[in-house]
Amino acid sequence: MVQLTKIYTRTGDAGQTRLSDMSLTAKTDLRVEAYGQVDEANSVLGVATARGDLPEQLNQRLRLIQNELFDLGADLSTPLADDPPWQPLRIVQSCIDRLEGWCDELSDQVGPLSSFILPGGTETAAQLHVARTIVRRAERTAWRAAEAHGLSVEGGLNPLAVTYLNRLSDLLFLAARAANVATGDVLWVPGTDRAPAEPRAAGRRRRAEQVNQTNPE
Repeated sequence: MVQLTKIYTRTGDAGQTRLSDMSLTAKTDLRVEAYGQVDEANSVLGVATARGDLPEQLNQRLRLIQNELFDLGADLSTPLADDPPWQPLRIVQSCIDRLEGWCDELSDQVGPLSSFILPGGTETAAQLHVARTIVRRAERTAWRAAEAHGLSVEGGLNPLAVTYLNRLSDLLFLAARAANVATGDVLWVPGTDRAPAEPRAAGRRRRAEQVNQTNPE
């Protein structure tokens, strides 16, 4: 049970913080950066789910993910140890399997894409795209942390935590498309301000413009 009786502690005023194993590190440590970005993504998901216009099943799944992002943060902040004094909270394979299953379901619902899409449509979809890009940033930071501290080694990172970030970004992309089912995807129009250089490009651009006119934001 977590019990917080005082929010400020003054212990981080020298630019250092403690990881979950109580080891001292700089606040600029890439592990700290990674779980800070996970927290940032979680906050954006809070905005998206608070709007109340997502399908109930998707909303419940995103709420579960919000809880799991706390688990992920705990994982990233706990260096691997061969013989830890307690069993740390870790992302496990079943967490990733669940995300992949949900990705498959959403893919069936929203259908294939014939063009790249722009972040936009409904405000909720746009927020989910913001969360997606933050998760991608967290994944890149986690890989940099793995380069600095190791992967699957003593003192390093759990590789499943990094994999989770990759799958989650895919899921959030699909969730944003699901949030736009009523309005339609906003398709990328290549070279918007100039004439296409060849006929196939002109055809792709014409189709994208027709879709966007049919489904205005």
